[in-house]
Amino acid sequence: MAALNRNLLLLASIFTLAVLASTATARDSPHEADVRLRHEQWMARHGRVYSSPNEKETRYQIFKDNVALINSFNAQGAKPYRLGVNQFADLTNEEFRTTRNRFKGHMCSPQRGTFSGEDQGCNGGLMDDAFEFIIQNKGLATESNYPYTAADGYCSASKEGNHAADIKGYEDVPANSEFALLKGVANQPISVAIDAGDSSFQFYESGVFTGECGTELDHGVTAVGYGESGGMKF
Repeated sequence: MAALNRNLLLLASIFTLAVLASTATARDSPHEADVRLRHEQWMARHGRVYSSPNEKETRYQIFKDNVALINSFNAQGAKPYRLGVNQFADLTNEEFRTTRNRFKGHMCSPQRGTFSGEDQGCNGGLMDDAFEFIIQNKGLATESNYPYTAADGYCSASKEGNHAADIKGYEDVPANSEFALLKGVANQPISVAIDAGDSSFQFYESGVFTGECGTELDHGVTAVGYGESGGMKF
């Protein structure tokens, strides 16, 4: 009889735990359903198709974590920039770094002089190959005539030869000199190599970026000017 009572008590405990778990699941399900719907809408907007239900579930979990990170960051409102759910939202940060930021810079050519302020291509430090190509090619085509496709392919000699602009030379902005950078960008755009692997870069949407700047340089950008907004220099 005692054994029967213990068994009944055990079954009652298991039933209670099951009810509590079911209640918790039911309580969380509306939010989960909203996120799943958002993922479906995101897939349609970006034309994302997965190879199997397992891959879709894996990508959904990554998407859900990224959405939570983005919402949490924006809710804090501590930075003058915002993050958004973009085309990279189903990638882990490691995948984003590996697949999207493949540029690897090299040190400046030692024979290059430092910036003098004259009108020519001005290099932030790691874009020497691009400027060398422009010089050797005697010019550069327009983006509309020869667009960047973010994929390996074959060069078009006819389009390469349709020059829209050229440069006579380039110089390196001295490292760690904010004054030299200000002087340079006041005369023309400056090419800059940055570490764009942080999640803030992965999901950047708008505003003045003031996030972490690492040293694993993997992305090329252009500085076109400087100023002040809301008491913040940029």
